[in-house]
Amino acid sequence: MSMSGAATLEPQPATAEAQAAENGENQLRARVETLERSLHARNEQRRAMLHIMGDLNESNKRLANQRKAMLHILADYEQDRRRLAKQAERLDNSRRALLHILQDSHSDNLRLEASRKAMIHIMGDLRDTTVEIKRREQELRDKQEQLVQAGKLATLGELTTGVAHELNNPLNNIGLFVGNAVDMVELGVTEKERIVREMDRAMQQVRKATEIISHLRTFGRAAPFTRDPVSLGQVIAQALSLVQEQLRLRAIRVTIDLGPEEPVVLGNPVQLEQVFINLFTNARDALAESEPKEIHITGSVLTDTVEIRFRDTGPGIPPGFEGRIFDPFFTTKEVGQGTGLGLSITYGIIKELGGTISVVSPPGEGAMFLLRLPLAHTEEIAVP
Repeated sequence: MSMSGAATLEPQPATAEAQAAENGENQLRARVETLERSLHARNEQRRAMLHIMGDLNESNKRLANQRKAMLHILADYEQDRRRLAKQAERLDNSRRALLHILQDSHSDNLRLEASRKAMIHIMGDLRDTTVEIKRREQELRDKQEQLVQAGKLATLGELTTGVAHELNNPLNNIGLFVGNAVDMVELGVTEKERIVREMDRAMQQVRKATEIISHLRTFGRAAPFTRDPVSLGQVIAQALSLVQEQLRLRAIRVTIDLGPEEPVVLGNPVQLEQVFINLFTNARDALAESEPKEIHITGSVLTDTVEIRFRDTGPGIPPGFEGRIFDPFFTTKEVGQGTGLGLSITYGIIKELGGTISVVSPPGEGAMFLLRLPLAHTEEIAVP
């Protein structure tokens, strides 16, 4: 292969040498080309290897990053696993707690079922008790109405003398006027106007007597507990008309001041009349040995109530009795002079009408009854 080897050959003829040189040159060129191709292939391989090495480096970098990411993922996974383990533990605890709750709930349901059955029995007993209470309340209301009615009849019995005097006056006047007319007719008086005038006067007295009797019948009639607009001044005037003669005979002076506008309360006129008759008769007896003998009635309108102050100038209520003054059958009067029902009935009527009554009795200043009754508003008064 080396040229030194070719030089040791024996000399040939010129043509043979040229041929040999040409062959050697061709071989050499071929070998050079082969070497060049080999070098070129190796360069290509080297470049490919460099590329491969670059790609490997990039792959290694990516793998390193992926390894780091995987480590983070593994760390997160470990944290998640721990959290899940804790959550699983909490869930297990919650499951156990839920089982206990369900067991307790079952026990509660059993107790509730027992309680429901007991409640059904209680409701049945309560229904029966309610019916019985309503029946007894009705009985109590009936007895209370009977007691009120008995109190009214007792009051009428006490007022008989005064009522008789009230009726005696118009009857005497009727007799006088009719007698005058008869005398005129017998004397032949021809002036019909004078006779008619005397008869008209007699008819006026008849109407007055009729009003008194009608008032007594109305007062004596049993009245249901109703709440209607009632003129307070008219009620007091009606009550005073029944006791006025007894008060006059005992020289008892009555003053009434209900304010500039006449109060209208919610109640029943007959029941309220009985309230004031009871207060009048109570004050009448209290003023028997007192001087001066006065009854003062004042009133004022508040937001939703009317306040009435009924005061006398008597000796007042003995100390320690203020809390018992409204008790049934309690009285400070002598035996046989009082039933002890008047103020008790008064208290029951006022309470039934939605009002209140109390008593104040400072030593030596008489007794003052303070009543509060529901005020009738404009819309209630307008109702027919």
